Amino acid sequence: MNGNIIVTIGRECGSQGRVIGQLLAEKLGVKCYDKELLTVAAQNSGMCEEVFEMHDEKPTRSFLYSLASENYAMGFASGYLDMPLNHKVFLAQFNTIKSLAAQESCVIVGRCADYALADDPETTSIFITANMEDKIKYICENYGKTPEKAPDVIRKNDKQRSSYYNYFTNKKWGDSRGYDLCINRSILGIEGTVDLIYNFLKARYGN
Repeated sequence: MNGNIIVTIGRECGSQGRVIGQLLAEKLGVKCYDKELLTVAAQNSGMCEEVFEMHDEKPTRSFLYSLASENYAMGFASGYLDMPLNHKVFLAQFNTIKSLAAQESCVIVGRCADYALADDPETTSIFITANMEDKIKYICENYGKTPEKAPDVIRKNDKQRSSYYNYFTNKKWGDSRGYDLCINRSILGIEGTVDLIYNFLKARYGN
């Protein structure tokens, strides 16, 4: 494909959006950034990685929680000093996403990447969903949950992601109008979904 290709992937819990992102990156011959983004953002910002893990796609916590969390932060850049900790973490990830997109083709999973790169013409934003029974099966097989407990895990994780996304972007998480392509991976399966995205990118950017 021609030029720098950036793909952002939003995903529902259990939809296997992360797996799809990894396989798509392999097919494109580029890097996939999921949890890896936290490490890069920590290095770029001077904050310790544990801070990013504590706030990773989590909704805004209480003021007292933010004050207590400050004890884990180290070496803040001067531009972050007057912000609440969760805002510092978001901004550090936001800047890291912008920097990565400017340097290389890549796939970025979650972390409001579609919002950070909304004005980048080289970015394609994807949202992955799945049928509830398939999400429950995935959670049970990979996280040791029972079929009775899995729906609660899914709802809790999706609520956290939507609260985080909606708070920091002023957009609505999962709203099809905010993405270039929304896919139910239950229809085509993992490999079929990857192929669909790949062919979409070929049609958009050229062979």
